[in-house]
Amino acid sequence: MTAYFILKFLHVIGATVLLGTGAGIAFFMLAAHLSGNPATIAGTARLVVRADFLFTATAVVVQPITGVLLAQNVGYSLLDGWIAWSIVLYLFTGAFWLPVVWMQMKMRDLAAAAVRENRPPPPQYHKLFWWWFAFGFPAFAAVLAIFWLMIAKPPLPFFL
Repeated sequence: MTAYFILKFLHVIGATVLLGTGAGIAFFMLAAHLSGNPATIAGTARLVVRADFLFTATAVVVQPITGVLLAQNVGYSLLDGWIAWSIVLYLFTGAFWLPVVWMQMKMRDLAAAAVRENRPPPPQYHKLFWWWFAFGFPAFAAVLAIFWLMIAKPPLPFFL
């Protein structure tokens, strides 16, 4: 097996982990929130934070490494339009993901406090949840666009 195929395999697995973990986290956090049960929210948020650090963060590191090595292996420039736009979208996604991780940790803590104090989650939790929910849409759309760029490799201009 060549270095190209190993890198491509790792890159595809990393992309799949990013997309799948993102979709799964969104589904389970939304379901927990809709339950209205502070214990369900706290337990789910605890697992979501773990999953983000274990799976998402690992893939976030692997993707650019395998992407750059793949481009070098094949002879693409990182300034080729579809690659450059993928990098821009990747950074855009990260700009939404980093605050989302903080929001998830804060929501986890607020829900856990609500469980300890035998009360519903406070208004701050609900405000954070809706910000978290809103941040997911542009990030998820950008990841889908990156998938399309990686598959289609369209001849797009990129201006620096």
